[in-house]
Amino acid sequence: MTTSILAIIFDFGGVLVNWNPHNLYNKYFSNDRQAIDAFLNEIHFFAWNLNQDKGYPFARAVENLSAQFPQYADLIRAYDVEWEESILGLFSETVEIMRKLKAAGYRLFGLSNWSAEKFALVKHKYEAFNLFERIMVSGEVRLVKPDPAIFRLFLQKIQLKPEECLLIDDSVENIESAQKMGFATHHFTSPARLEESLKILGLL
Repeated sequence: MTTSILAIIFDFGGVLVNWNPHNLYNKYFSNDRQAIDAFLNEIHFFAWNLNQDKGYPFARAVENLSAQFPQYADLIRAYDVEWEESILGLFSETVEIMRKLKAAGYRLFGLSNWSAEKFALVKHKYEAFNLFERIMVSGEVRLVKPDPAIFRLFLQKIQLKPEECLLIDDSVENIESAQKMGFATHHFTSPARLEESLKILGLL
């Protein structure tokens, strides 16, 4: 298949990075997945965490949420203090796909919803991040996916058109937003399916 794609843009959490708040909270809830989910839902964890992805300072966010749920203050604080435990490393299969794409001559980029202050803790920890020509995390620019504004800003920074880029993301909302702008997309569910899709597109 002929393609105009020059660049591959990777999301991080769930695609490249094995991030999940369960990874951190398992020890507090004796690996009881349902109990962790109930706790996360009660404190509206993912909406709260998204504010930090938009650039809101973690220390203030912890203070605010702890005031709202004082019975969980220690657990909320743990997510800030022990945040690195929410990451179990990188998915080696995804890294291998990235290396193949790089070797094939494609430009690799990272675009992720992530707190800038937390990404700073790990960006030098994993060698695979060096495969990217450029990384933009939402906390640095105070915009988050699926807002089209972050995609427009990213395209401006890398000087490419949407149709020259393939976005790989595990969020349906992010994929749909990018598709409306003209990006080629792949909704990530597993490295094996990603590799199959890349072969169908003629990229591998």
